[in-house]
Amino acid sequence: MSFKLAVIGAGSVGFTRTLFSDLMTVPEFRNIEVAFTDINSHNLEMVTALCQRDLEANHIDIRIHSTTDRREALKGARYIINCVRIGMLEAFEMDVDIPLRYGVDQCVGDTLCTGGVFYGQRGIAAILDFCKDIREVAEPNALMLNYANPNAMMTWAANKYGKVRTVGLCHGVQGGHKQIAEALGYKQEEVDIICAGINHQTWYISVKHDGKELLDDILPAYEKNAELSATEKVRIDILKNFGYYSTESNGHLSEYVAWYRKRPEELKKWIDLGVWINGETGGYLRVCREGRNWFEEDFPNWMKEPAREYIPENRSQEHGSYIIEGLETGRVYRGHFNVMNEGCITNLPDECVVEVPGYVDANGINIPKVGELPLGCAAVCSQSIWVQRLAVEAAVNGDIRLLRQALLMDPLTGAVCTPEEIIQMADEMLIAEAQWLPQYAKEIERAKQRMAERREKGTYIEPRDYKGIRVHEKTVEKMRLNKEEARKNAAEADKAKERPAG
Repeated sequence: MSFKLAVIGAGSVGFTRTLFSDLMTVPEFRNIEVAFTDINSHNLEMVTALCQRDLEANHIDIRIHSTTDRREALKGARYIINCVRIGMLEAFEMDVDIPLRYGVDQCVGDTLCTGGVFYGQRGIAAILDFCKDIREVAEPNALMLNYANPNAMMTWAANKYGKVRTVGLCHGVQGGHKQIAEALGYKQEEVDIICAGINHQTWYISVKHDGKELLDDILPAYEKNAELSATEKVRIDILKNFGYYSTESNGHLSEYVAWYRKRPEELKKWIDLGVWINGETGGYLRVCREGRNWFEEDFPNWMKEPAREYIPENRSQEHGSYIIEGLETGRVYRGHFNVMNEGCITNLPDECVVEVPGYVDANGINIPKVGELPLGCAAVCSQSIWVQRLAVEAAVNGDIRLLRQALLMDPLTGAVCTPEEIIQMADEMLIAEAQWLPQYAKEIERAKQRMAERREKGTYIEPRDYKGIRVHEKTVEKMRLNKEEARKNAAEADKAKERPAG
């Protein structure tokens, strides 16, 4: 088989190498055309060299075309994988640190909350440019597989405004599936699940073993498990109150709702610092910085080590390669995908992005009708959907009123901040992130004027002296003491697997 694959944001070693290696385990795909593109030529060069070395070691005659010219990479592509981080770690740091000064304590800040809303403003401005290029130079009806966060907002904008067929992909469902199965005493492949909801707030609405429904067994299994009862306190509390387990990790889930991170003195009882994803303030930013620094430090050694073998045993659980395999070969694949709702979940808006079961084969990506979510679960999702919708429309139109409304409606931001604080914080973030927000050019100038006026009139709200609960970032020197752990962090697309934070 021959088709062209393009990867946007290919300088991300964790995602690019993992997803590309997955594709190369499919024998029929060993003569496809491949293009990598990124605005960071240095990272792009390193990742391309690593993947090209893997190809040659596996005796596959593919030459990766690596370019900073996005349109050149997209020309003739049938499949596009998007794994960009707009603003890279510089903007990510602003997404975490500026809201923290106003009391908005985020573990990740890439999906909802203040950080997620601003990440969406940057990402949507970029993905609409990607879509324009795809419409103009890619293969007709090309499919974009979006791994970039905030996944629901990005996928929503690409489908509605970018007019490009886009499916959002995430590994949260698979991670929770494995955790539930092991807590119940089974292997992951022995337990069948159905999840439905929205990205990072998807619910396990069916968990079966040999046809027997096990939903009622999850809570007691978690409560008697010493590790899970200590590290998943937020998820367990949500399970108690809403009756269903959430796909998202303890730290991530805690920032999507109003209840767990709004009082600094209460936060310690809900989080665990053994692993960053359990709730550490700015935890994902820390491990991303550590991974970037180690990749820079250790890259020459990566090139000297044995190449990655393209064998089925090494294939990850990421959906992307399986979707392309199903579409091209007809082999049936079942996964959970982020798609426009269009009546799939009947008690959520038709115009939103839902994460639901899907089946892929030569006939396409087929989404069955889920029906109604349990009422409480639908209510939690609905609140987030309105934040997403306001944020998408704000990003597309550069509308500061809608942007403020998205922040006002955000559960955690609204629980912590007054309207005046939110309006000032929005101005501060617009000014700080101006280089990635072209649609707000005029509003950013007005924001500068408003900030100056606040200081002149004495109405400026002084930020709080709050640092959150943070773990000290490892230096390269400290990471050298455990090179295997450091390399694992840098290499993986899923950085939420258990590994020590200290």
